[in-house]
Amino acid sequence: MRTALLSAPLALPAAPAAGEGLAVDVELVLAVDVSSSMKPAELALQRQGYAAAFRAREVIDAMLSGRHGRVAVTYVEWGASGSRRVVVPWTLVAAPQDALAVAERLAEAELGSLFQTSISGAIRHAMRAFADSPYAGDRRIVDISGDGPNNQGGLVTLSRDAALAEGITINGLPLVLHANVLSGSGTPSLDRYYADCVVGGPRAFVLPVRGWDAFPAAVRRKLVLELSDARPALPGAARPSARPRDVAAAAPVDCTIGETLWRGAEPV
Repeated sequence: MRTALLSAPLALPAAPAAGEGLAVDVELVLAVDVSSSMKPAELALQRQGYAAAFRAREVIDAMLSGRHGRVAVTYVEWGASGSRRVVVPWTLVAAPQDALAVAERLAEAELGSLFQTSISGAIRHAMRAFADSPYAGDRRIVDISGDGPNNQGGLVTLSRDAALAEGITINGLPLVLHANVLSGSGTPSLDRYYADCVVGGPRAFVLPVRGWDAFPAAVRRKLVLELSDARPALPGAARPSARPRDVAAAAPVDCTIGETLWRGAEPV
């Protein structure tokens, strides 16, 4: 549902010309999994959750809370390594109406799924997006959300490490919705896979979602944590260096488990 503030279509603010490097507090790549394991209704709920977050007062306040008072965001949907869809190109959010324009763009864009799950490809795309960005962020963050492990496009750990070497932070929003997604792998859950194999960098965290009813609130919380200049505590979320107690003593995750499952199971 659209907010009453959106009584007329809003245009995305124009980006500066490439090379100008307008200073922003954060450059944020929202890399959202739309692989074929997700049903059409789930794709709609996911998109609605992000659109609602950009209308939320606490998210808008977080975006404007830094020393520059502005952030830059892009929203990309991904599947296989070479398969992605840029729904929102790099966009400056420097006022509430800018965030509402992003929400409108997300609400209006066509939905669709893509084949396979290449977290590694999504990270590489994010690195290229930063290289081409017309902004200069004090922090550069990739936010990966998805409902399964990497199963195509090269080892996720290699892409992660390449991003970390460039000072990029990777956060994770694993959708722990399918109890058996890593069945038989020795891995307790997808959030542990994300903590061990996907995320990293300064202030990195994993914030698992365990039901679609919890998704909108999780997206809002995640964006506030990423975009705020504060460093709030993260009860219920896992940092790579401080995992929840129930997984702290477990053996390290096999970061190639997605590729292994892909070779012997239905597509993820």
